[in-house]
Amino acid sequence: MLKSKARWKPKSSNDQAELILSKELQISPLLAKLLVTRGVTTVEDAKNFLYEEQMSFHDPFLLEGMDIAIDRVFQAIEENENILIFGDYDADGVSSTSVLFLTLKELEANVDFYIPNRFSEGYGPNKNAFKWAHEQNYSLIITVDTGISAANEVDFANELGIDVIITDHHEPPEELPKALAIIHPKLSPNYPFKELAGVGVVFKFASALLGREPEEYMELVSIGTVADLVPLVDENRLIVKKGVRQLKQTNRVGLKALLEISGVAQESISEETIGFAIGPRINAVGRLGDAKPAVDLVLETDRQVAKTLAEQIDVLNRERQELVTTMTEEAIKQVNSLDNTCSNKVIIVAKEGWNAGVVGIVASKLVDRFYKPVIVLSIDHEKGIAKGSARSIEGFSLFENLTKCKDILPHFGGHTLAAGMTLAIEDVEQLRQRLNEFADQTMTDEDFIPLKEVDLQCQVSEVSISFINELNMLSPFGMHNPKPVLQIQDVEITNLKQIGNEGSHLKVQLKESSMFLDAVGFGFGHVVNEIASGSKISCLGMASINEWNGKRKPQLMIQDLSVNHWQLFDFRGQEPHRLTLPSNEHQFVFLHQSKNEYLDLKNKYPISKFVSYESVHETMIDVQNEFVILLDLPGSEHDLRAVFQNGLSQRIYLVFNQDELHFFSPIPSRESFKKYYSILAKTNPFDMGMYEMALCRKMGWKKEQVDFMTKVFFDLEFVTIEDGKIRLLPQTEKKDLSQSSTYAIKLASIELERLFLYSKCDELTTFFQNMKSHFSENGEALI
Repeated sequence: MLKSKARWKPKSSNDQAELILSKELQISPLLAKLLVTRGVTTVEDAKNFLYEEQMSFHDPFLLEGMDIAIDRVFQAIEENENILIFGDYDADGVSSTSVLFLTLKELEANVDFYIPNRFSEGYGPNKNAFKWAHEQNYSLIITVDTGISAANEVDFANELGIDVIITDHHEPPEELPKALAIIHPKLSPNYPFKELAGVGVVFKFASALLGREPEEYMELVSIGTVADLVPLVDENRLIVKKGVRQLKQTNRVGLKALLEISGVAQESISEETIGFAIGPRINAVGRLGDAKPAVDLVLETDRQVAKTLAEQIDVLNRERQELVTTMTEEAIKQVNSLDNTCSNKVIIVAKEGWNAGVVGIVASKLVDRFYKPVIVLSIDHEKGIAKGSARSIEGFSLFENLTKCKDILPHFGGHTLAAGMTLAIEDVEQLRQRLNEFADQTMTDEDFIPLKEVDLQCQVSEVSISFINELNMLSPFGMHNPKPVLQIQDVEITNLKQIGNEGSHLKVQLKESSMFLDAVGFGFGHVVNEIASGSKISCLGMASINEWNGKRKPQLMIQDLSVNHWQLFDFRGQEPHRLTLPSNEHQFVFLHQSKNEYLDLKNKYPISKFVSYESVHETMIDVQNEFVILLDLPGSEHDLRAVFQNGLSQRIYLVFNQDELHFFSPIPSRESFKKYYSILAKTNPFDMGMYEMALCRKMGWKKEQVDFMTKVFFDLEFVTIEDGKIRLLPQTEKKDLSQSSTYAIKLASIELERLFLYSKCDELTTFFQNMKSHFSENGEALI
């Protein structure tokens, strides 16, 4: 067996809905099934999901506070007031700031923007910034992608005589700011879609200001939408569809420079380009310093200046990557140290000097590694505070549980699976205790096993170029609309091999009848040594098209795999002390002859069991859930069957070390026995010391053969042996050679070696499989 890394959970289906969608829309049953698993169950909804011409944006004035905000902005423009956009330092905040700035400039407003410094000011509006705005004669502040938790700061602005309009999408707290207007989908009961990104809310605001949908900004809106990981459904889906298409032909010199420095060809842009190339670089600016250069790049019109800015941002991104690597390694050591002293269901790590700008990325990496909710904090002893980010797993809502701790969290905000916070250093341990108590009350052991949702179970033959092209009708992919995960169950494999540096990746062909499908698993190279010849594998993966030298082939990018049956590994011929087993963390069961100690293996695998064949009956060992290594050849087939008396183990590794080999020293023929008996009769007694070697030369026998025949005659009481002399005894009855224990043991040893040492692996697989079938027929335990 080979266990999967995650729990595989098939999504629910609806055969009737799938049939209707397939028939009415003329799409394949597989695509219809994928739509249903995404909650798209009616023909109308399916058309709106698949076909862009069927999609539309909702009326922006359905958002609460929109009319008040619009009136105030136009009043400010008419009266020549100064307007300040207060943004955030991530990609959503940068794109939000840019879109609103361009919109207000188009309306000829007196406008500028302000993005707080993550390190000196922290997240969200702050009184010092508002005080500065008052001194600079700004009378209207519009927040973008922030502000919903800034009740005290808005009160301060009101005291200064500054009107504040909040546009945000983060979880609203119980106490809302007393702003002139709050534009927030989740605070708008009449607005149909609640999951806009910050830039999506700004896009609605811009639409209301301009009296039209400003699609010229759509590539900027799509950047913030993808980068902020909001669900790519409803309006977000339409935003990204339009935005990605516009990004492919954008004339914004800043974005073109950023794409060029990222090594991305415009014609190949997809939502993944935003998620893995554009978004991280924009985020890197605010993570390591002031985010203003990111906005400057987006707004820049001079190509040379844009190129310089893009190069600077790329350098920052590389610094960010190096910083994340170092901090992650330090955090992992801290987690391991904590787990040695207590069991934490919620991980909280903290250290002075950690860069507060990348703690969120580090938290995500720790979630990937440990699959637990994680908070990573940067300690500032001078200010007495810990500032950080949190990432979670399904089953533990950060916003809900942090809200229960708000008495020790003066600043926090976020969503179910991601949050940010600031707290006093002395309260960190209390936060750890509380969150772990909450987790103990609500989470089960199963919650901490990664979960992989399966969109579609399919056959190798179904994964074709045409099928993959049809899958792309579901794009853009992202949160709540991920790339379809396919499950292929129990298929034969060929060409299993390791590829890449140090063999860290896997390449294999999945085989079904005469059909083959290439599959690649990044980071799965190690499983090559855990999949035995002849095994069938099950795997999860995403379908893609591999283009090489003008040829296009379907392939599966493996995300997880398993072998769901017992496996036989053939290590015969290898020296036992040179065995390479999957992991020394697993408890193996080594079977050996009692004369062999194998001290080197005991040192290498200290938690494993070493059991002699002789002691199997005494220990009553049950190996069904174990990996069994058969180090030595058993004394008999019966000894081997005793090992698996309750059922086969998950894996059987054949080594079958043997000092004395019988197979290549065959039993003398019956004619040889007759000739030897005749010689003994003529020379009775026969002096072995004097004549044995001469006998061997004359008859062409080996000494071992003569000694063997002598022992057989002795067993049968044909001879006596005294002082090296053999005397024949008078015979009263005939005896067959098989009545000799020496002869019988030799026969059995030869057959044992033939079966276990020299037969093909397929034959041994059949042998063990028949043993398993015997258990089944007799109602005995099975794996």
